This record gives sequence, C-alpha cells and structure tokens, in this order.
Amino acid sequence: MALNSFLGALFPNDNDPDVEKTENEGYDTDKLPAGVANITNSVILAEPRAYSESQTIADQIKKRNSVVVNLKKVTHDQARRIIDFLSGTLYALGGSLQKLGNDIYLCTPKNVNVEGKISDEQEDKKNKTKIEDEMDF
Repeated sequence: MALNSFLGALFPNDNDPDVEKTENEGYDTDKLPAGVANITNSVILAEPRAYSESQTIADQIKKRNSVVVNLKKVTHDQARRIIDFLSGTLYALGGSLQKLGNDIYLCTPKNVNVEGKISDEQEDKKNKTKIEDEMDF
C-alpha cells in the first residue's frame, strides 16, 4: 500500500486531476533523436539591410536558434523598428535580448542561458571620471 502511494508520487497517473498538463510552448519543434532535446541548434549571424528582414530573424529564433544581429547597415529608425519587433518576438517566446556592442545585439531563445556582461566603453569612461573626481589627484 505504501509502495503504491510512493510510486504514484513518482509516476503520476495521466488521469490524476492534480497533475498539470502542459502543451508545446509555441516553438517550432522538429523530431529529435532521444537524448538531444536539450542541445541548441545554431548561432546565426544576421546583418539586415531593411526592416522586412526582421521576420526572417524572428523565424530563426522560433526554431530555437540564437541570432547575433548587426544593425550597422540600416538607418537608426529601421534599427529601432527591428529591435522593437525582435523584442516582442523574444518576449512572446520567453527569450532574451542583450546588447553586445554598438548596433550589435544577441537574441537568444528560452533554451539558451547567457552568462556574463559586456561593458560599454562610455560606461567605463563615466565610472573612471567619477572615481578620479572623488579622489584628489
């Protein structure tokens, strides 16, 4: 009797009302061989030349690929629109957006963890100036 309750706790019955049923989280899923479900697919480098290419980038994120986006070939207004579009896509999929440098961003889906931070040169200069002002040189 105790064994049955122990096994029931480890392996819940499909008809158990306390067990929450989950569905696909909105990603495109391909059939993967057993044991490779947690492997990330690829890192894609994208250099859009127009806002219309942002949907192609979003499609890569939906396929669980990480995308490095270089926005140096588009105008400032187009870059802002692309980032807004990708931010919405990443929010919907539970991903994240990180700035790597001037006009270069990393878009990662939910299954990718990014550790560390890249400092901005302007932030470093501000911090150095504050420290130098506090100290009497």
